[in-house]
Amino acid sequence: MKTLFFLFLSISVFAQSSLDKAKMLYETKKYDEAVKILKGISESNTHYAAAQYYLGRASYDQQEYGNAVEYFEEATEADPKQADYFNWLGNTYGTIAQNANIFKQGLLAPKMKKAWEKTIDLDKKNLDARQSLIQYYLRAPGFMGGSVDKAKEVARQIVTFDAAEGHRQLGDIFANEKKPGEAEKEYQEAVKANGEYVFVLANFYLNQKQYEKAFVLFEEAVKKNPSDFVSIYQIGKSAALSGQRLERGEECLKKYLAHTPAQNEPSHAGANMRLAQIKEKRGSKAEAKKLFETALKLDGTLAEAKEGLERTSK
Repeated sequence: MKTLFFLFLSISVFAQSSLDKAKMLYETKKYDEAVKILKGISESNTHYAAAQYYLGRASYDQQEYGNAVEYFEEATEADPKQADYFNWLGNTYGTIAQNANIFKQGLLAPKMKKAWEKTIDLDKKNLDARQSLIQYYLRAPGFMGGSVDKAKEVARQIVTFDAAEGHRQLGDIFANEKKPGEAEKEYQEAVKANGEYVFVLANFYLNQKQYEKAFVLFEEAVKKNPSDFVSIYQIGKSAALSGQRLERGEECLKKYLAHTPAQNEPSHAGANMRLAQIKEKRGSKAEAKKLFETALKLDGTLAEAKEGLERTSK
């Protein structure tokens, strides 16, 4: 009896260490090595569901979405109590639907909705699934369950456990409905709940061409943190778009171009383009042209830079 117990224990420890090793390999993007280990974890093993989940994640990262769906479906069947398994299943259905024809989208729509709803059943505070469900309700036609009212209902549910994010989602919904007054109130409530959401409000003002309000908020952010390079960039962008505070905008963009952007910060391509727009507005056509050219060398997809180069090349 003791022999069987220790045999079972040694198998479990081996499986656990195999899963941990595979997870570490996955996190360092050594997908082939991770997949090889994960596929070796058998269905009878207690870590089988987790192995299928990470096989799905590896497939998703490599844009093998069909395989990812199969692995996530297997994971949810093997362990139907893990919210993340259902959330990733829904996300993968959604990714496939983006490039699918209307018929296939119709087949995938109820599957993704069901997966996100199941995620929320298992994890009431799962923001990712709730945000996905909001987008589903806003984009899907009525006969597929689309509903602005349902989107608002989910956003109000978020307010109960994350006030700032819930109000932000409501603001986005009202902005989508072309109701700027209601949207502004929700964004202001988001800022009251969490001061970091000031960027949401500032960008709303920027999009609404309420440039003075945007300038005030971005300048306040830089005053509080002189190393806030996102706000420094946004001051430059606001100047480029509005034609206001051009000297200040140029100063900020030059400062930003001396900074190495982090992964989630605006690119140097965008900064060169905004600086070119300022130079153009200030009458320095030749300088603007060179800056538009630099922006396009860094990122050839920038439509505004292409248009600017055409204007300044005439």
